[in-house]
Amino acid sequence: MRILLVGAGGVGGALTAIAARRDFFELLVVADHDPVRAERAAATDPRYVAAQVDASSAEAVTALCREHGITHVMNAVDPVFNMSIFEGAFAAGADYLDMAMSLSQPHPEAPYERCGVKLGDEQFAVVDRWEQAGRLALVGIGVEPGLSDVFARYAADHLFAEIDELATRDGANLVVTDDDGNEVFAPSFSMWTTIEECLNPPVVWEKERGWFTTAPFSEPEVFDFPEGIGPVECVNVEHEEVLLMPRWVDCRRATFKYGLGEEMITILEVLHTLGLDRTDKVRVKGVEVSPRDVVAAVLPDPATIGPRMTGKTCAGLWVTGTGKDADGNPTGPRSTYLYHVVDNEWSMQEYGHQCVVWQTAVNPVIALELLATGVWKGAGVLGPEAFDAVPFLDLLTAYGAPWGQREQ
Repeated sequence: MRILLVGAGGVGGALTAIAARRDFFELLVVADHDPVRAERAAATDPRYVAAQVDASSAEAVTALCREHGITHVMNAVDPVFNMSIFEGAFAAGADYLDMAMSLSQPHPEAPYERCGVKLGDEQFAVVDRWEQAGRLALVGIGVEPGLSDVFARYAADHLFAEIDELATRDGANLVVTDDDGNEVFAPSFSMWTTIEECLNPPVVWEKERGWFTTAPFSEPEVFDFPEGIGPVECVNVEHEEVLLMPRWVDCRRATFKYGLGEEMITILEVLHTLGLDRTDKVRVKGVEVSPRDVVAAVLPDPATIGPRMTGKTCAGLWVTGTGKDADGNPTGPRSTYLYHVVDNEWSMQEYGHQCVVWQTAVNPVIALELLATGVWKGAGVLGPEAFDAVPFLDLLTAYGAPWGQREQ
């Protein structure tokens, strides 16, 4: 396997640290628009080569693939670049993986009721082309989407006879401090992506209704997260799981709620009110800039805050329905939370990367290993739910980050 990694930021850097301990690939080209960042990430392993790339150019991605004989393109940049990388990989004859799907566009007339262009629609529109070429695009294989989608497959295959709801619930108790020990605002993940998914209309899926939308931050609920994180208020957020799970897993309802916290919600609402969430460029003193790019640029780089961060992050799937025994016989009502918790102290000590980016990065590395060994295989545009979950979860434990299960 010869991999092109597009993006050497927080997640890309963590991905190189994780992959360096595995032997399933021959070459990994670390490409970024910033050659210094690419070189820094590539310096961790002799199988790594640094390169510069314009992720907005499908032609540039294709050329880099051909130069290095790439078999698999791993997309680790903001999803605004998804389609150019997706198309560049296809043109080069390479398989493709990403951690977030092509972007959505709200419905022009009823944004909080009806879907417009949904997450992933652009990619799923060309399923036939990928199938006919015998190429695989494995979409949404980060932590969320990604691991929760694997959990959905596992729950359907091994735990439930019938599923009422697949409810992704993510939360954390992370705190970032300054040099004086004072708590500061510093997002643990890409602020560009956070703005995109949190201010867009959240999507819900119901079997009788299909996909529909609600208002941002709607339907708050308090969810009690495991391993000491405790109760966190979670709200509806637009996310790929809701667009992926119903395609492969039979359920009556699919939702995604995230524990953003009051401070983050307030900041996002203010950014929206001021128009600072906009992606179209405005002219400022003769220079054209995107307001959202400016916001992301002035905040701390998520890759750098690990040493000043404490706490744990949890990603998981709460499944309700009718359970089943080992023989597949229904056993009555069941409510189970499948989860994965990473402690920032552990990820910093073990890998030198903060827990949120590490937890995101470990899942695509596992997927690449399963593809390299032939345990996972397929063609077309597929989500993680399309594959056997057990080998994935076994490898997650083997990588030193075991998952958990709690009956609710």
